[in-house]
Amino acid sequence: MTVQGACDPRFGLVAEEFERNLSDRGEVGASVCVIVDGETVVDLWGGEAAPGLPWLHDTIGHVWSCTKGATALCAHLLADRGELDLDAPVVRYWPEYGAHGKDGTLVRHLLAHQAGLPALREPLPGGAFYDWKLMADRLAGEEPFWEPGTRHGYHALTFGFLVGEVVRRVSGRSLGTFFREEVAEPLGLDFWLGLPEEQEGRVAPTIPAEPAAQPPRFYATAFADPASIPALLLGNDGGYLMTPGESDTRAAHAAESGAVGAITNARGLAGMYRPLSLGGDGLVGEEQVAVMSPTQSASSVDAVLLVPTRFSLGFMKAVDNRHLPAADSEGALLTETAFGHAGMGGSVGFCDPPARLAFAYTMNRQGTGLAVNPRGQALVDAVYRSLGHRRAGGGLWYRPS
Repeated sequence: MTVQGACDPRFGLVAEEFERNLSDRGEVGASVCVIVDGETVVDLWGGEAAPGLPWLHDTIGHVWSCTKGATALCAHLLADRGELDLDAPVVRYWPEYGAHGKDGTLVRHLLAHQAGLPALREPLPGGAFYDWKLMADRLAGEEPFWEPGTRHGYHALTFGFLVGEVVRRVSGRSLGTFFREEVAEPLGLDFWLGLPEEQEGRVAPTIPAEPAAQPPRFYATAFADPASIPALLLGNDGGYLMTPGESDTRAAHAAESGAVGAITNARGLAGMYRPLSLGGDGLVGEEQVAVMSPTQSASSVDAVLLVPTRFSLGFMKAVDNRHLPAADSEGALLTETAFGHAGMGGSVGFCDPPARLAFAYTMNRQGTGLAVNPRGQALVDAVYRSLGHRRAGGGLWYRPS
């Protein structure tokens, strides 16, 4: 399949791995972008956006949970401006949220997946994810699954409504509007939280992963125990995840779903992380970048995903799960200083400020795991090799002294 774009010779390894993904690893259509010291050194795309249609320079696609990085960034913009206190109770900004003992929940608990609301118990109506007020009201009135702040579990679908409602209450603008006006437009990004209808023709539809012979423990638990959190997360979302093709409908693309709904490509996703890779670069202050980076919650058994995970305030941190059974072995083999977010099926965007690196990979054919798929990891590895980094025990990357 034809690969197009540009690649600095210093990062030829990235181009080689991108081509190998398409020729040998089952890639259908994809894009990769690498920015170092604020300059784009890799901007490649290739394969098919849809059967018979090439992936073009301006093809965009659904990046799933990479969306969470955009939503978290909106909260940090408000915190950087002194309008949002991350250590304040959520009820300061969203009074209704205090029901059922949630009055002690802090904003930082929402960002670090510690809020105890990864799912809802009572059945949601069809299309619930497209009704912001409905979702915010239901979450405000829900009893937490654990005492907020005492443990963490991935808020795969609720994160966007929880953090996004705080952004809406503080800013007076919807999450998608705030992101567009404060991030996408100032940075010139082709990145959408709520895609305009006139952009629909550029979207590469998602190709779901083939069913795995041995599914990750998260999925196995969901299918075996209907009362479990994984089962509620997958099965009680108004039909968003389990209805074939629903996430590619016009309604889904138009919704400002701050956990899983963003539409962009690698150029747009890496471009969002570019200022953060440079210490903020006018988007936020250097001190706020320092707040974004450190790990805030970590566990050998995430209460939802049932594998080790690590999060900063709104962003995924590096995690090495290669010691687990193959179905659960995907992680995010980055450096300890990197932060960003992967999306379901394997897309990923992140920055690494000490390396002055911003990276993104997006694709249409999903992998079967829970984090960065092997195609994306191969590209990440090639970038770090090109920068002269090394791997500790074959796992996480580090910069040698």
